[in-house]
Amino acid sequence: MLHKKQAKLREYIRELYRVQHVEKPFRPGETHIPYSGRVFDENEIIAAVESCLEFWLTLGNNGKKFEEKLADYLNRRYAIMVNSGSSANLLAFAALCSPLRENPIVPGDEVITVAAGFPTTLNPILQYGCHPVFVDVDLATVNIDVNRLDAAMGPRTRAVMIAHTLGNPFDIENVVQFCKKHDLFLIEDNCDALGSMYNNSPTGSFGDISTLSFYPPHHITTGEGGAVLTDDHHLYKIVLGLRDWGRDCWCTPGNDNTCRSRFTKQYGRLPYGYDHKYVYSQIGYNLKPLDIQAAIGLVQLEKLPFFVKDRIHNWERLNRVASKIDWLKVQKATLGSRPSWFGLLLTLSEDAPFDRQYVINYLEERKIQTRQLFGGNLLRQPAYLTIKHRLVGDLSNTDIIMNRSFFIGVYPGLDDLRLEYMENVLSDLAKLP
Repeated sequence: MLHKKQAKLREYIRELYRVQHVEKPFRPGETHIPYSGRVFDENEIIAAVESCLEFWLTLGNNGKKFEEKLADYLNRRYAIMVNSGSSANLLAFAALCSPLRENPIVPGDEVITVAAGFPTTLNPILQYGCHPVFVDVDLATVNIDVNRLDAAMGPRTRAVMIAHTLGNPFDIENVVQFCKKHDLFLIEDNCDALGSMYNNSPTGSFGDISTLSFYPPHHITTGEGGAVLTDDHHLYKIVLGLRDWGRDCWCTPGNDNTCRSRFTKQYGRLPYGYDHKYVYSQIGYNLKPLDIQAAIGLVQLEKLPFFVKDRIHNWERLNRVASKIDWLKVQKATLGSRPSWFGLLLTLSEDAPFDRQYVINYLEERKIQTRQLFGGNLLRQPAYLTIKHRLVGDLSNTDIIMNRSFFIGVYPGLDDLRLEYMENVLSDLAKLP
């Protein structure tokens, strides 16, 4: 009887989806084309409703399955789901500063990074009292200039924390070699690059610890959400504890005595046998997502190979037109990589006939949404004007990107009609006097 009712509910949801989510006809020049957005169907809604009916509100069985499948997809031993990509970056860095580690990163230590990116790659470095060392980016790939890494190395340098810009992998081989040579941690921010490949291995599988975001514009979505991934069991336990209030216990919700010594150990100055479920070995957070998010994520993860294929196809199609405009430069894929592109990044040449604002207005007026490369040069943002940091040379390429770059969408929600319209608008842009 229950299975029949479940089948009936699923069919009812499918009918509601077909009615409620009818796509309006695309009207060139009138229909808004976003730079990204959620791509879903009735299956995500069914998964969400069924999770609600179970009413296990915090992370549960769906979360466990999602973490296992995500780790498997990225060839990692462990995945820890969290409530956002920002939280993932925070926990990844916090784990390296944990007192549970030998020789943890401490306040005053330095971390190599870039200023051309999103704040949440930088923020954890500052929040844990460390000093960022800023390296300029290569203008072609818009990733860290690996030729400047040696100059960035200092006596207190402990880690490299960088992202794959708009899905384009940074030069992983050289970065990994540099980190190994100097015994540095690599925190690999993979939030914009899920599905990208480097030397036939997925990005997110190279760092000592890596991160993901599942915010709606990203490669898969759970609404809000993110993940931390690692192969190191000790790091895994540290991140798990930090995510869950800083507790020492690693029991999943609803389970007790996984360690088989719940009441038989001494912790700190607590009474002997104090309940392990209430022992806190770190100063942590509560950054868990909901099980309903994991249920949606499981459906999205199944679609990821198709999403990646579409992103690559859409990028290549728009790139063929944009690359013919002699005063626009398109971001180049890193050698040995296959990016799962987040967007088509375009940079105006110095002698372009128009400034960036003119080009952006031209596209926006024709309903093609644009975005700049996040914070541009973060050191010029109000929040970061007075932070302690070190510069390696200048950030001239970062400033060029801040002043002359923008991107448009390549996400899987773009169909042939929209892509053809975008191609035509770009072609018309090239013909302007």
